[in-house]
Amino acid sequence: MTKQDGIAVMWFRRDLRLDDNTALYHALRSGMQVLPLFIFDTNILDDLGDRHDRRVEFIQLQLHRLNSQLNGLNSNLQVRTGKPEEVFSALLKEYPIKAVFTNRDYEPYAILRDARIKAMLEAAEAVLLTYKDHVIFENREVVKDDGNPYTVFTPYSRKWKKQLEPAMLRGWPVEKYTGNFLSLKADAVPTLESIGFRASAMPFPGKEPDRVLIRHYSDQRDYPGIAGTSRLGIHLRFGTISIRRLVTLAQQVNDTYLNELIWRDFYQMILANYPAVGNGKAFKREYDNIRWRNNQHEFDAWCAGLTGYPLVDAGMRELNATGFMHNRVRMVTASFLCKHLLIDWRWGEAYFAKKLLDYDFASNNGGWQWAAGSGCDAAPYFRIFNPALQAKKFDPDGVYIRHWLPELEGFGYPEPIVNHEFARERCLEAYKAAINQR
Repeated sequence: MTKQDGIAVMWFRRDLRLDDNTALYHALRSGMQVLPLFIFDTNILDDLGDRHDRRVEFIQLQLHRLNSQLNGLNSNLQVRTGKPEEVFSALLKEYPIKAVFTNRDYEPYAILRDARIKAMLEAAEAVLLTYKDHVIFENREVVKDDGNPYTVFTPYSRKWKKQLEPAMLRGWPVEKYTGNFLSLKADAVPTLESIGFRASAMPFPGKEPDRVLIRHYSDQRDYPGIAGTSRLGIHLRFGTISIRRLVTLAQQVNDTYLNELIWRDFYQMILANYPAVGNGKAFKREYDNIRWRNNQHEFDAWCAGLTGYPLVDAGMRELNATGFMHNRVRMVTASFLCKHLLIDWRWGEAYFAKKLLDYDFASNNGGWQWAAGSGCDAAPYFRIFNPALQAKKFDPDGVYIRHWLPELEGFGYPEPIVNHEFARERCLEAYKAAINQR
């Protein structure tokens, strides 16, 4: 194509960066001038009950950064608010669009949205071109020898590593082609207030990976009282850092950290090949037979961090205050909700979806089903974390717990909401009854 044939749109979504961006690279090399676009999708925004949702604030901050970089390239990020179909309907009238380039999003809503946009563009004699960027391997790129998808992580991770080639981790040299952005006058990114949200005063974690921290990740990652995890989840979620860059670093310094990155691909692969999990179903269907208690009062106590189990409560208060929870504590709090309180894992999944800054549908669903025992390669149903023993092992000096539960020093902390041994036996009976219905 020549530049006279029309323009291309680079639709930024979960890839809020210019460097090493697959779709952007291909857009800039297409022979067309490239219009950079981001859509504040009101289908998503309208479902967010909290007008202080810090994920929207994070996106807006990243859009400012992107726009500043584009201004330096004599272009400008077009930020539109509305339903994607309405936005593209307007853009097709404003510009001679021939192609829209974007990186693939694997979540259920995104798949339906992209199908609608593809049809709309084709009706306007334009095309939607999508690329793999958020993961290293997608869908059925890593499968068993018989061609079927894996459902157990360890053999999947071995095959993943075996198939990985150095060329897959080379960054896309976007910088060579930045002269192909459409020349646009600088324009301001919409304020949070203009889209109905309000800012907080809390900082976000930086996006530069700490090489020393990742080198010691294997030894430190299970202890919530120390800064032993990368805190890069939000940057991976919104693509402000390249997964290829992180995998390259992990290969060099820590295989355990690399495995955590492979878990992301694994859960995305499960979602793609077993879409029922994206529709609220248990991966192991017999677990949908569990007779959950679903006590609203106990769920509210769990949400507020008032269960009387210090490690569980510290985790929930950390989540509510910061939008982050240490991964070891995520496992303990999730197990407690499902197995101690016999509350449907979908309730917890939805609560985490509202609160986690690094919320990712596939990983959140996979993590909750792992904790509930209903997922692929999940913890067995009879594995029930003892929160007191978990605290003793992973927060032995109480640093993490005391930070989030200052009332432990006084008399205001509640008694345990349920006895551990009683809850354990009740859980085993409920799970056995469900599984025996097969």
